Amino acid sequence: MDLIKVGRFISELRKEKRLTQEQLGEKIGVTNKTISRWETGTYMPPADALLIMSELFSVNINEILSGKRLQPEEYKEAAEENLKQTIRISSFTLKDKIDFYKKKWLKEHIALMIFGGLLVIGILVAGLVVKNSLLGYISIVLLLIFHAIRNNRMMAYVEQNAYDGTGNINV
Repeated sequence: MDLIKVGRFISELRKEKRLTQEQLGEKIGVTNKTISRWETGTYMPPADALLIMSELFSVNINEILSGKRLQPEEYKEAAEENLKQTIRISSFTLKDKIDFYKKKWLKEHIALMIFGGLLVIGILVAGLVVKNSLLGYISIVLLLIFHAIRNNRMMAYVEQNAYDGTGNINV
């Protein structure tokens, strides 16, 4: 995927519609500087911007990513190549997203985890002080239960945020 070629094509399409960079930016929800960066090949437009431009300019996304209007016989080959390139340069893999949302969940729930840990330690210490092995066993069982609940809630959060509910990765 040639970002310079893509950028020139976006510029041509914008000019065909007699739009300034600022006007196109308003339609997409970005600044004119962002449009300029796309047109100079500095950055690739995100997927949502490609969808909007596709509709606005009456071209398909493969044509935008190819940097030219495609003939019917060119479409299949261009689509395959664009898909391969997009996968290669995509910034977040599924593993990256899962790791990100796990860390985010842990940061948001650190106080609760500390409280649960202190509770388990308190019960364990109380068991040692009063020499009651039952409290020691209870603390171990509580530790396992807290760990299972924490892991289950964290993975539910990760699943909710990394996927759209259909098994597809959110982009």
